Amino acid sequence: MDFNVKKFASGAGLFFTRAVQFTEEKLGQAEKTELDAHFENLLSRADCTKLWTEKIYRQTEALLQPNPSARIEEFLYEKLDRKAPSRVTNGELLGQYMTDAAKEFGPGTPYGGTLIEVGECERRLGAAEREFLQTSAISFLTPLRNFLEGDWRTISKERRLLENLRLDLDACKTRLKKAKVAEAKAAMAPDFQETRPRNYVLSASASALWSEEVEKAEHELRVAQTEFDRQAEVTRLLLEGISSTHVNHLRCLHEFVEAQAAYYKQCHFHMQELQKELGRLPDAFALNSTNSAASACSASEGPVETDTLKIEEVQAPATGSRKAKVLYDYDAADSSELSLLADELITVYTVPGMDCDWLMGERGNQRGKVPVTYLELLS
Repeated sequence: MDFNVKKFASGAGLFFTRAVQFTEEKLGQAEKTELDAHFENLLSRADCTKLWTEKIYRQTEALLQPNPSARIEEFLYEKLDRKAPSRVTNGELLGQYMTDAAKEFGPGTPYGGTLIEVGECERRLGAAEREFLQTSAISFLTPLRNFLEGDWRTISKERRLLENLRLDLDACKTRLKKAKVAEAKAAMAPDFQETRPRNYVLSASASALWSEEVEKAEHELRVAQTEFDRQAEVTRLLLEGISSTHVNHLRCLHEFVEAQAAYYKQCHFHMQELQKELGRLPDAFALNSTNSAASACSASEGPVETDTLKIEEVQAPATGSRKAKVLYDYDAADSSELSLLADELITVYTVPGMDCDWLMGERGNQRGKVPVTYLELLS
């Protein structure tokens, strides 16, 4: 018990000494040991690295998981050393809803069939997103978090210890300075006319006492200087390790970019495949846009000729031709058809004897059959 009390009293005295030294430095009443310029640059670089690493880490977390509640849940599972439950991505959930809706509307209908195709694509996009999130968390987020929770905490701890030792060193310098001033005053020759003989003895005793205080203060200063230099070297080595941290984070950044590129490449591929699939399906909107052409064809009387239509024999009518906008890309199946590019404008007209699902299209000197479901007739 006595030992604990003494230890507490010693610690309280040390804390009080540091507080006094710190206050006097702020008030300009005490000198402060300045670190060299290189050391100050290392400290500034370390602080800058910590600041921006933390910002990049937080924003990357928000990018990968925009839901704050989900991030808090994952954080709690991590702190409890428990595996977080598998979470369905929004794309996978949307794909499931679309598939379920298609079953209700009927997969044989244009809307139901399209919902199935889009739903499957959304599920593939969700799976690609899940893989991207896992890869990014391992290759990019984890190294950043390890730096903030590991290396930086060690650096901060050593910096606080260095600051405390600096306060101790400057306090020792202050005590030595005061002891030397007191010793000099005590060593001054007394006035023989006004000083009594008894005071000569007191003056000699005080001079010897202050000499001992000076020696003690010098010893404490040497010890404090040694401890400060040792701690400064340890802290310097840790701060110089920031360069290695930058190299490691650079490698992780490259891996993050590669993961992003692979993810967006997969998304682009899936969307292209979806567009091709949708191009093969009947589109109700396009059918509605071409109702006038289909009605005109259906209203035509007379038997339908079964002979093969020769494109070179077809002549454009003097009237009745219209402009049409191409909705999707179309590759001609044979020489009688005209290949189309999305968003281009062509001239179309009906030809007697042609199937109602087709129109004759012209683009410059090129002519061929085009499917009406790929067109939007313009007024």
